[in-house]
Amino acid sequence: MQIKRLKLDLENKTLVDINFNIVHSLALVGQSGSGKSLTLKALLGMLPQSIKCELDFDADFELNAGSTLSLVPQNPFTALSPLTKIKKQFFTDKARVLKLFKEVGLESELLERFPPDLSGGQLQRVVIAMALESKPKLLMLDEPTTALDPSSRNLILQLLKRVQKKENFKILFVTHDINSASYLCEDICVIAYGKVVERGIMQEVLRNPQKEYTKTLIDANFANRKFRE
Repeated sequence: MQIKRLKLDLENKTLVDINFNIVHSLALVGQSGSGKSLTLKALLGMLPQSIKCELDFDADFELNAGSTLSLVPQNPFTALSPLTKIKKQFFTDKARVLKLFKEVGLESELLERFPPDLSGGQLQRVVIAMALESKPKLLMLDEPTTALDPSSRNLILQLLKRVQKKENFKILFVTHDINSASYLCEDICVIAYGKVVERGIMQEVLRNPQKEYTKTLIDANFANRKFRE
């Protein structure tokens, strides 16, 4: 999947003007205000009308939110209705829901509970299951581990990697956490102020960043933690 050009303008001011290619899994990395969230919203068709969007892409599927595109949001606590049982928040048949729960490592009994009864890690697994409900071609991750403790974060990253291998979807991981991105993604695209600063194979960029901005990001948040299967 290739985004040949994504250009976002607001009142004659360019907010984002980038291009990138998602072969298998791509981390879109940058500081707050770099244009990461705007990029996600543009692909999902969720931009306000005041922002003009020019999108040119090449893919073997259309970009349809809820069908070919699914989103795992940053905060699982706000992604679900707190007063509705988990089972009522899925739209597919029970057999599919049970299969999804098994894939994300949840017990079926949790379907009878309400979101406040679950932990943050369990809720994020529910949200991932919901995102996989439509069998998407592209799974978009918006800082999906930010609200989780380190142990839950690692489990969620391992889960995503395992499920991707089984379901064969592409991943676009929007984050400022290069450590998590390096575990989950093969490629990286670094953006600043709506422009691409650096791109390439993840491990090559991490070993030998060419731009000072990239070096600063790596120094700021890349810890010597190791993720294991």
